[in-house]
Amino acid sequence: MEEQTSIFALDIGTRSVVGLILKEMNNTYEVIDLLSIEHTERSMVDGQIHDVQSVSKVITKVKEKLEEKHGPLTKVCVAAAGRALRTERATVTMDIKNRPYMQKEDILHLELSAVQQAQHILAAKYEDEISHHYYCVGYSVMHYRLDREEIGNLVDQQGNEASVEIIATFLPKIVVESLISALHRAGLEMDALTLEPIAAINVLVPTSMRRLNVALVDIGAGTSDIAITDSGTVIAYGMVPVAGDEITEAISDEFLLDFPLAEKAKRDLYKQESITIQDILGFETEVTKESVVCQISDSINKLAHSICQEILKLNKKPPKAVMLVGGGSLTPELPKRIANMLELPENRVAIRGIDAIQHLNLPEHVYQGPELVTPIGIAIAAKQSPVHYLTVYVNERPVRLFDMKQLTVGDCILAAGIKVNKLYGKPGMAIMIKLNDRDYTFPGEFGKSPVLTKNGVPCTLDSSVQNGDQLLVEKGDDGQTATIRIQDLIDDVPFKCISINGEKHIIKASIHRNNQPALSTDIIHDHDVLTYKFPQTLQDYLTISHNQELLTDIITFQIELNGKEILLNECSGVLLKDGKATTVSTLIEDGSQFVIQSASIPTVEQLAEIQKLSLISSIPVFFRGEKVELTTKKVEFMRNGQVLQETDIIHNGDSLQMVERKIDPFIFQDIFRFIDITIPTTGVGQFKLMRNEQEVTFHEQLAPGDQLDVVFT
Repeated sequence: MEEQTSIFALDIGTRSVVGLILKEMNNTYEVIDLLSIEHTERSMVDGQIHDVQSVSKVITKVKEKLEEKHGPLTKVCVAAAGRALRTERATVTMDIKNRPYMQKEDILHLELSAVQQAQHILAAKYEDEISHHYYCVGYSVMHYRLDREEIGNLVDQQGNEASVEIIATFLPKIVVESLISALHRAGLEMDALTLEPIAAINVLVPTSMRRLNVALVDIGAGTSDIAITDSGTVIAYGMVPVAGDEITEAISDEFLLDFPLAEKAKRDLYKQESITIQDILGFETEVTKESVVCQISDSINKLAHSICQEILKLNKKPPKAVMLVGGGSLTPELPKRIANMLELPENRVAIRGIDAIQHLNLPEHVYQGPELVTPIGIAIAAKQSPVHYLTVYVNERPVRLFDMKQLTVGDCILAAGIKVNKLYGKPGMAIMIKLNDRDYTFPGEFGKSPVLTKNGVPCTLDSSVQNGDQLLVEKGDDGQTATIRIQDLIDDVPFKCISINGEKHIIKASIHRNNQPALSTDIIHDHDVLTYKFPQTLQDYLTISHNQELLTDIITFQIELNGKEILLNECSGVLLKDGKATTVSTLIEDGSQFVIQSASIPTVEQLAEIQKLSLISSIPVFFRGEKVELTTKKVEFMRNGQVLQETDIIHNGDSLQMVERKIDPFIFQDIFRFIDITIPTTGVGQFKLMRNEQEVTFHEQLAPGDQLDVVFT
């Protein structure tokens, strides 16, 4: 048989503190003792502790009276007010393009970023509150998505973007801290913590029933807490600041009763059709339930309407059924009016007492009313699904956490208000360059993960923590700017070997950075402009290698003559590739042998010969027996208005004019342009012009071979 386990629980309500001792054995709970003491002052408002000292005094009284019968009590199970619970959903997306496969650490970082996003949403809704004054008491992953498609797990996945959607629950720091302070003043240590709406629903609506859409309403003195189940889980929590005290105050006002007598009258009316009351003047009056309900009808309607409005707000529609617990649920006709307002059958709204709790044994003297559901629920739920309290130090700063799961380093960082996404180093600066007129971008290194240590030992975000652990969180180093060398962009630089006129030439690609020659090992800087070219033709190579003078040797010789382009192939250079004539645009091949035969520079005379032109007209004659060649210009070449001589050089690209002159027959007097004649100084009076021994005149036409002479007499 298992040893019995004793559980001490407190339900710290708006009007009273209920102490309960429970024993657990073989999954069955037995109520050993129960004690309720009301507050003497208004130290609780709507379930929230406003006067810690006053509340701690009442707790101390309950503790001491129970200790008189059951011995020392040091640890206690309690519940935080349901009105303080905040639940938010959030989605965070991460760009994972060009990243390695996603690992568990990356996914946890994504999840915690989503929790912080939920915290930001919470802060935006409640701008007067500081977001990190809320503790995240738990979160659940609803969906993972990869490239916007839902996926079961992101581990070892790759794509363009990954996202996670979570639902996170938060509890304000002030709620828990005031609760802990009141317990400490009473000499108690919080053994476990639960939430009031969870306490009641855990004992009345087990998991197997939560697929049904049911609303549970815990109507206390100052607040009515609401929890709604559907689809196998608790989907919403809510609270309205209207509860049993509203009804008690209405009875007090109508019948002049002090508050305790009004409260007793309200409870008696639930069981009896008529009761006797004594007002503050001492008069006794018998009243019926019907008359009391009639007189306080507006207050009942107000309570019912407030509860129904909150249910519809949370559930978006009427639930299938409503369970009422708590002392305020005994308000006359309240279940009927709630059913009418929600348009439900009357048998779908019912008051549930502790007799509805499974596996619970009660002593006969304990009243089995609905007001004890929550205290018993606190004792049971705090053990079944507790929120354990512990203190962890983050960068030497104490952080208190309330664990609804195994706490991790990531949970502690969130609770300390440290932004997870700020812990990762920034990516290094990208480099943008231009290569052969195309833009390229090279991202910098990814930022490093944060450096995390627990008690001096390296750890990860999902490492578990224990009470008193010392955590050190240091921001990860920023990524380095991208470091790229030219050779990282370009494959092995090719080369070819050729010969030109018997001289060996090694041809390599040319690399320039910002118009300056560069080496393949050079480091590239941001906004560099690179050009990478491999000469494809002989002309490309001769230009890049600064051997343009060889191009002049093989360039086509061309002139303009009288406005017409004339190609002088006889004067052009010749290019041979492996013995065959070719042009400078021929492709370079490894091992090719080129021979360049230089162009010739023509003279005017050579140009005339090429053009099959005679520059002069001439005939041979004999003067005194010696041969004389008589000549006259037949064709003249001019350049820029200047007459060219036969020996003048013609340049490539010259623009020339050619003039053909009219040729007249040679006459005797032309001979004097080609000979020197001496005239005797004495004894000469006359002369004769002789042609073939015949006397002629100066204008006598000559023929080739004529014998000429001048005779003096």
